[in-house]
Formats: sequence, structure tokens, C-alpha cells
Amino acid sequence: MSATLRLPGKVCIITGAGAGIGLETALVFAQEGAHVVAADINEEAAQRAVETIQKQVNGAAKAISVKCDVSKEAEIKAMVARAVEEFGKLDVIFNLKGVWWGCKYAIEAMLKNPKGGSIINTASFVALMGAATPQLAYTASKGAVLAMTRELAMVHARDGIRLNSLCPGPLKTELLMSFLDTPEKKERRMVHIPMGRFGEAVEQAKAALFLASDDSSFITGTDFKVDGGISGCYVTPLGEPRVPGPQNLAPKA
Repeated sequence: MSATLRLPGKVCIITGAGAGIGLETALVFAQEGAHVVAADINEEAAQRAVETIQKQVNGAAKAISVKCDVSKEAEIKAMVARAVEEFGKLDVIFNLKGVWWGCKYAIEAMLKNPKGGSIINTASFVALMGAATPQLAYTASKGAVLAMTRELAMVHARDGIRLNSLCPGPLKTELLMSFLDTPEKKERRMVHIPMGRFGEAVEQAKAALFLASDDSSFITGTDFKVDGGISGCYVTPLGEPRVPGPQNLAPKA
């Protein structure tokens, strides 16, 4: 934990907090003094996230778990209401899942917060560049996240509510690695990443921390790329990466 906390007393909802980027973000936010609402469709995973926070983080930060199916508007509305009921306000929501309804009900809560708030919506680097893989629906949906986030950012700029999109690059998650199950499939992606490695979930969590904190108080409506340089590269460097990626905070299953 840093000497100067970056989210002291801020109330932060994280959807998809049971694993991956969501779990890493829950831990990072709690380390920085946030009160964390760990939401996930898997109730047991959400509770495990809270238990991991309690084991790893010493301090005044509190954490609660909420079961939430983000495909159901009523459950997202109830999730936000639970956060406000428990902690009295909402400062941050990180919509890894459920972007549309997450924005709607978070904004309603943040309009009642004298300090406004920060909304982080998860998009993807594929919304910014093309890929010769059959993922048109996914790509289009992430492009919609970028457009919606920019629009809402402008609408609520003078309400003190900031909205930004986080655009992760390819990550070494269980889901992607299960798909890239041969050396050939991995190399097909790796050749396009200038840094020569897949990203780690904790690196996305640290980016979300910046966007959630007051350090980014003059940043809104951006497409925040955390992609190892892939979206800005034409020809990648040769050789192996000299510096390895960081270790994730969550214990391995």
C-alpha cells in the first residue's frame, strides 16, 4: 500500500470482480483506500474476492459482495442502490460488464454526489483497429462502447462526472490462453505486440486506478489504450523482451 492513498474513502463498484481484471482491480482499489463493491454473476466468486481483499489489505477500506447479472437492468439498479445504501454515495464504477445500465444508474447516483464521479467502461483495442478474425459482433460492440462513452462524457462534463473507455490489448488471461492453445496460435498474436508479451490483468487494474483517481481529474471522453503498443505499431521490434511483466496480485487458483 502506498504512503499516500489514491482512492481514500471512495466508493467503487467493480462489475466482473470475481476474476481476471475485475479481481485485480478490486485488490488495487482496496489497497488505495477505496470501499469496494465486488459485483459478479457468480456469487461465490464475488464473495471470494471480498475474502481475498480482507486477507491482503490492511486498513480502513471495506468491501462487500453483490450478486449481479448485468444483462438484467433490475439487478444493476439494485447493485448501485446497495452501494449507496451501504456507503452513502457512489464515486466510481468500473464497468467491465454491463456498460449501458451501469452508466445509467451510476450517473443517477453520481448526480447526487457533490464531488461527481468517475465511470470507466471496458472497450478493447479491437475497436480501434481491424483484425482478420471472426469477431465482428464483439468488435462492433466495443466500438459502440467508445462512442457511447464519449457522448455521455460530453453530456455530463459540467456535472463533474468523468467517463473514459479502457482499451486493453491481448492479455494472459485464462480465457484467451485457452483459445490460443498452440504455440502457433500464440505467435500469430504475439508477432503484432511491440513489447513482445501478453499483458497482465494487474496492468489494466493500474490503468483503471489512474482513471478512477483524482490524478485524472481533467481527463474525460478518452479511449485509454493499455495494449503494449499494438494499436500504434506497423513493424514490431526483433528479439525477446528484456523486462518481464508484473505479477498479478490475486492468488492463483
